[in-house]
Amino acid sequence: MKSLWQDHHHSDCPLTLRVTTSRLLGADSHLVLHGGGNTSVKITEKDPFGDDVELLYVKGSGWDLGTIEAPGFAPVRMDTLLKMAELPELSDMDMVKIQRSAMTEPSAPNPSVEAILHAILPFRFVDHTHADAVVTLSNTPGGEARIRDLYGDSVVIVPYVMPGFILAKAIQEQIRDLDWSGIKGMVLMNHGVFTFDDEAKVAYENMIEIVHQAEQELTRLGCEPAAQKAEGFDPLELAAWRKEVSTLRGAPQLASISEDEVSVAHSLLGGLEKVSRRGTLTPDHVIRTKPWPLLMGGDPSTGAKAYADEYQGYFDRHAGSEHTRLDPAPRWGLWAGKGRVHFGKTGKEMNVCSDILDHTLPAIQAAERIESWRPIEEKDLFEMEYWSLEQAKLGKSKGSSPFRGKVAMVSGAASGIGKGCVEALLARGVAVVGLDIDPAIEDMLKGSESLGIVCDVTDPDQLDAALKRSVARFGGLDILVGNAGIFPPSETIESTNPDTWERSLQLNLTSHQRLLQKALPLLKLGFDPAVVFIASKNVPAPGPGVSAYSVAKAGLQQLARVAALELAPHGIRVNTVHPNAVFDTGIWTEQVLEKRAAHYGLSIDEYKRNNLLKTEITSRDVGELVVDLTGPTFAKTTGAQVPIDGGNERVI
Repeated sequence: MKSLWQDHHHSDCPLTLRVTTSRLLGADSHLVLHGGGNTSVKITEKDPFGDDVELLYVKGSGWDLGTIEAPGFAPVRMDTLLKMAELPELSDMDMVKIQRSAMTEPSAPNPSVEAILHAILPFRFVDHTHADAVVTLSNTPGGEARIRDLYGDSVVIVPYVMPGFILAKAIQEQIRDLDWSGIKGMVLMNHGVFTFDDEAKVAYENMIEIVHQAEQELTRLGCEPAAQKAEGFDPLELAAWRKEVSTLRGAPQLASISEDEVSVAHSLLGGLEKVSRRGTLTPDHVIRTKPWPLLMGGDPSTGAKAYADEYQGYFDRHAGSEHTRLDPAPRWGLWAGKGRVHFGKTGKEMNVCSDILDHTLPAIQAAERIESWRPIEEKDLFEMEYWSLEQAKLGKSKGSSPFRGKVAMVSGAASGIGKGCVEALLARGVAVVGLDIDPAIEDMLKGSESLGIVCDVTDPDQLDAALKRSVARFGGLDILVGNAGIFPPSETIESTNPDTWERSLQLNLTSHQRLLQKALPLLKLGFDPAVVFIASKNVPAPGPGVSAYSVAKAGLQQLARVAALELAPHGIRVNTVHPNAVFDTGIWTEQVLEKRAAHYGLSIDEYKRNNLLKTEITSRDVGELVVDLTGPTFAKTTGAQVPIDGGNERVI
């Protein structure tokens, strides 16, 4: 680990310096992850009456060190914090309340739970991280001796204590008569590192030096993680695990698999059942990962039930009357020979878990090579998982959308109605996989809850590959929207080109049958599974010159009707939408609109609204209807044909 400090980082403003070195720390995921760690600076300012007041600007709750700005630091009166440190006891909620009342900026975020600890350290700048290398060394039976041998008297070693007020009190007693000369930091066993100085650069570089020494020690001990290639996974088996885990959590969950070589090697560790049960890299990770992983293999329902039973036993061993059990669902799993799997309500939740595991698995393997993996005791882990302050953080992010955690696949997703469906699904919280022959789909859908796949839906092999990729990313399938299609050139039956006819049937009909057929095993494992086909007004009201299109769309409608009959016993709903005059699609250029409007003696705006309701129909309007058809509003509807055309006399 190297210092990222540059001379231009210097500033005469202490808060600016605090932001700068905080960001330098946050730039390295081996130091902090997803809101972890905290920093502070002590500043004397004038109050509104002109009197000097000493403040602790400490990182606020909800901010990330990698992106923090000045408003992310909460200014708290030092005198209040120091008085709090002298109290014999203080509840977590009272600590938060008093710290909040001592702030000089009401709009600032809640101060870190470590604010009191930052206040009692007699230095202007204080940095705290959860450095992987240091914590790895401490998470072994002989960890304290190793830390002492490595750093000598340059660090204070603090046995593990629950973060917050009790940690501040414990450290206050330990440092009360301490001679700080020569001391560069504190190592909190199984937790992290504090460094400090009156200069921001020195405090930061003390952290880098301490962590670098730990990394060198791990290298000396030969602690590179093992690597092994994955043997491949069965998408249906992963979807079945997703189903069981979702049931345990009480709502649909996404699932993703990581087949990287370190994860595969970890899934094959000797004694994995015992090693995996020993806890997390740092205590705060438990709220993201649960105490241990699901060991996947065998029957998913049996495996999920065994996990829930183990979690219930863990709760029963440590819970008091004030505790209410959280859901017993795992947040990740190890699948022997295949890798690791993450579960979450959202893509972001899965990604946070994945990032933590990227650091946890190498740490466990390193500790096992040194001696053995020994983080904090189970009861301490329970206290952290059920800590009211940590639960409050998670509570703020809870969503109530009935679509959250569901997975949809949309064909023809790069433009027009398909794009409208994608946007409407994402807006409701659905994870979306978009298929399209247009390569632009990859850039269009590359978020934490979206995946764009270039796919010719008329190619069965490409459909198979797309379905496997979607399951690897999101774990299953709940919603299928069949939208891919073309509108062939106008030709009479007499003049229809055979290629036009075949191409229309292939894309507008056969591709949908194949996609549905291949997706059905996944849909049967889905949550309130639903299929929506995008047909056309030409089904109930065809016009001359478009037989290739109208016949294919009529066949698609008939496919949907038969599917509704066949799939109802599996709880899969199948409905059809008949759009008409949706002008924000690729076929309706400005020139075409002008020509068609002139043909009817109308302005373009009048032509767009040439329906009974005199309203314009957009791709997004169709998308919103499609999403509604897949949700609770139409939970008892299948086999329906729903027009979205503003009212068409021929259809009516």
